[in-house]
Amino acid sequence: MADIEIFSDAHFMKLALHEAQKAEEQGEVPIGAVIVSNNRVIAKASNQVEMLKDVSAHAEIIALTSASSYLGNKYLENCTLYVTMEPCIMCAGALKWSQISRIVYGASDEKSGFMRYGKELLHPKTRLEYGVLHDECSQIISSFFAKKRKLKS
Repeated sequence: MADIEIFSDAHFMKLALHEAQKAEEQGEVPIGAVIVSNNRVIAKASNQVEMLKDVSAHAEIIALTSASSYLGNKYLENCTLYVTMEPCIMCAGALKWSQISRIVYGASDEKSGFMRYGKELLHPKTRLEYGVLHDECSQIISSFFAKKRKLKS
């Protein structure tokens, strides 16, 4: 029987960071998301708000839709979302209804993140972890907005 390689949270967060870089290349806010089930990526997405002209086209929402389609189920039990930035309250609501088992995010979002309102916004069984590759996740967002501010001045 072949050995199954178990990947770390950092490994999957690096994949989410790759999605964030793709978003940045498209002029989107660089946030990436990856959903994993049984140590396998079943969905990946980046922000597409500008491209789709849709305020709900956050990386997390697109990844949820893709994972649900892949599994043929609206519930994402036994799945983990890796996302480069703390989800907003809209995404937290969608994550609650998906009953996702675990959320891991890199950078905090003091301004618009759901944790301003508390973990209670998530499904009671959802486990939450944060700070995975925090510096890398924070850097991509910070440099994106610094460039935007520089262009405006």
